[in-house]
Amino acid sequence: MKKTKYSATRRLLLKQKLLKKAGVLLVQEQSNKVTERESTLSERVPPLKLSGLSVQELQELCKELHRKCDTVDEARYDIEAKVLKNEKELVDLNAKINELKGGKRPNLKRVKKSADAMLGALTEAKLSSKADFKSNLKTVKKDKKEEEKADPGDWRKNVESMSGMEGRKKLFNS
Repeated sequence: MKKTKYSATRRLLLKQKLLKKAGVLLVQEQSNKVTERESTLSERVPPLKLSGLSVQELQELCKELHRKCDTVDEARYDIEAKVLKNEKELVDLNAKINELKGGKRPNLKRVKKSADAMLGALTEAKLSSKADFKSNLKTVKKDKKEEEKADPGDWRKNVESMSGMEGRKKLFNS
């Protein structure tokens, strides 16, 4: 058994310190985000000065704000279209990568079988394959001449009749 370098109380103390430090950093990061957001908004959007404007000037200001909103909406739409196109392209490329790797292989489940069941399955498979092989063979019909040639009768008589010059004459004549 491997001994740990730190005792349980020491590890607990270190864990508590880490969590406390992470909490402080998180709060600090959130406050930085809020101040950064406020500063960028104040730079990009100047405050409106509505006091002392006539009705016609207010209408012009509204039209100008509408034009700015339209341009911002167009830019947002273009950016969203680019993002969707890029995401679709990423999905397609990931699919191609998976195809090249050989696809995702399914996890095989472990099947428990006894030795007797495995032997039984093997013998059944062998018997069925032999039966299938025999049933798939084609039947061949032989001609009468082939049957006569194929059926030599007693092999000893055939050897005696084919020996010597007479046997060679028979082979030459037939």
